[in-house]
Amino acid sequence: MSGNWNYIIRRLLYLIPVLLGVCFLVFLLFNVTAGDPVLMLLGKHGSPDQAAALREQLGLNKSLFMQYIDVVKSAFTFDFGRSWSTKQEISSMMMQGAIPSLTLSIPAFFLSTIIGILFAVIVAFYRGKGIDLFIRITCIAMMSISSLVYILVFQYLLAYKWGLFEISGYEFGFPNFIYYILLPIIIWVVLSLGPDIRFYRTLILDEVYQDYVRTARAKGLTESKVFLKHVLRNAMIPIVTYTVVQLPFLLLGALLLESFFSIPGLGGMTITALNSSDFPVLKAITILSAVAYIFFTLLQDIIYTFVDPRVKLQ
Repeated sequence: MSGNWNYIIRRLLYLIPVLLGVCFLVFLLFNVTAGDPVLMLLGKHGSPDQAAALREQLGLNKSLFMQYIDVVKSAFTFDFGRSWSTKQEISSMMMQGAIPSLTLSIPAFFLSTIIGILFAVIVAFYRGKGIDLFIRITCIAMMSISSLVYILVFQYLLAYKWGLFEISGYEFGFPNFIYYILLPIIIWVVLSLGPDIRFYRTLILDEVYQDYVRTARAKGLTESKVFLKHVLRNAMIPIVTYTVVQLPFLLLGALLLESFFSIPGLGGMTITALNSSDFPVLKAITILSAVAYIFFTLLQDIIYTFVDPRVKLQ
């Protein structure tokens, strides 16, 4: 157990140089290679005095090294300053935007994962039979259709034409928001099922053809017992890897879904920041995503030890 704690502490310490590297890349992208933001904000008709005042206000009159230090400070303190376009505190904007994004992405992600694994187990167990072929063909057909088609068709038929769901918008507070996220959740699940089922099926079948499975069959175990006791248990490690790695990106929600359904989440905030060249917001979202990815990668390693006791953190 002490070895596990030592590993966790080391990984948390690794966060420091990784964050410094992420900050350096973010600094290069937004402060060096992206051009002069003062010219973008003022346009062609800004006077030199206005440019100088704005440069001082944004902290762009400092040396490049001090600007980099400001980026590093923001990464460790989560104080990202104010948005250039809305003049609001970015931290409060992100906290407010995280609520709609997470209320949409968390249930949608877990529903799609559970349904995907369930169908993958079915098609892997009945591999080579009619149900396997039917579900695989259906998955490929679903993946061949653009996500925009699903959004527009479902929005038109289920929300506008039949009135089963809210067509757009969002209302804070439980249970009010549920009526606005039901249709986006359904679309998210439908979009995820095709790739998820095919991927999980491949992972499970990789275990089915291993030597230990043939040995278990030779000992007289039934196919269902071999599948549930041995195959699924060993297939859980790559499945955990695939699912946990996706968790950091849930913070950003779904860019298209939030945009089309007017959900005021981080995904919509990102699109707005891109359109308005709001660099502080983009920097904040990039850094937050990097921090979340590092922590969830650590969580992934810890979950391994519960899924498979043979895995030791060293």
